Amino acid sequence: MERSADRLPPIGKQLDVPDEPTFLQESIHQLRRNKAAIAGLIVIALFLFVGIFAPVISPHNPLEQTISMRKAPPFTEGYLLGTDSLGRDMLSRLIYGARISMIIGVVSVGIALIFGLLIGVVSGYYGGWFDKLVMRIIDIMLAFPYVLLTIVIVAILGASLTNAMIAIGISQIPRYVRLVRASVLAEKESDYVTAERSIGTSNFELMFGSILPNCLAPISVQATLGVGEAILSSAALSFLGLGAQPPTPEWGLMIASSREFITSAWWIVTLPGIATLFAVLGFNLFGDGLRDILDPKLRD
Repeated sequence: MERSADRLPPIGKQLDVPDEPTFLQESIHQLRRNKAAIAGLIVIALFLFVGIFAPVISPHNPLEQTISMRKAPPFTEGYLLGTDSLGRDMLSRLIYGARISMIIGVVSVGIALIFGLLIGVVSGYYGGWFDKLVMRIIDIMLAFPYVLLTIVIVAILGASLTNAMIAIGISQIPRYVRLVRASVLAEKESDYVTAERSIGTSNFELMFGSILPNCLAPISVQATLGVGEAILSSAALSFLGLGAQPPTPEWGLMIASSREFITSAWWIVTLPGIATLFAVLGFNLFGDGLRDILDPKLRD
C-alpha cells in the first residue's frame, strides 16, 4: 500500500496556487459581462470623441448661415442632416452641441463633487454642531424640487451658459454631501482608523488619505449618473431661455428656437432631442453598470 508521504511533493517544490484576481481585474471582468454598461461606455466614448474633435469632423461652421438653404431636409447635397430655419448645418451644430453638453456635464458635476466631498467629509468626521448645521442647510435645499432650485439660482445669477453650469452644480451638492457623510460615518469607526489614530495620524490625513478613498465607490456611481442629469437639466434651462443664449449650438436651445417648425421641418426639433436622449442614456447605462460592478452585493 502506497504511503501518504510518497504522494507529497518533494521538499523545496512549491505548490501551484492560482493567484487571486485583483480588484481591477475583477471589475474589468464584470464590466465585460455587463452588456448595458458596455453599450453606455461606447456611447459616452463616441460623444467625447465627437466633442473633442468637433473642429476637425464638423463639415461646416455651426454659425454660418445660408439663407438660400433654409430648412433643407436631410440628405440634401452638402447637408447630411439638413439645415435649420436660418440655413445652418444641423450636423455641425449637433457635433458642437456634443462638445458643449460634455463640458456642461463635467463642470457641473465637478462643482458638486468638490464642495460635496469637502463638506461631507468634514461634517461626517467631526460631527457636533457643525454637522447639525450642515444637515439642516442640506435639508432646506432638498425641500426645493431640483429643477425649481436650479431655476431660482440661475434667475439670481443671470441667464447664461456659465451660470447654468454653476446653478446645476450647486443644486447637486446636497446629494453628494449626504452620500459622503453617510460613508464617512460608517468608515470612521473602523479598526484601521482607530489604529492610525493611535499612532498619531493627523485628522487631515485620516479624512482625505484613509477614509475618503474607501468611500469613492458610491460617489463614482453618483457622479456618472449626475453627468447625464446635468446634460438634461442644461437642455431644460436652455429651453426655458435661462441657459445657453443664441446663437450657441446647444441642444436644448436648438429645440426651443425651432419648436414652431415641428410640423413643417421635423428634423430641426427631433435631431437635437435624439442627441440629448442618447447622451443621457449612455451615462445612465454606464452608471447602472458601474454600480453593479462596485457593489459586492450585486456581483454574480
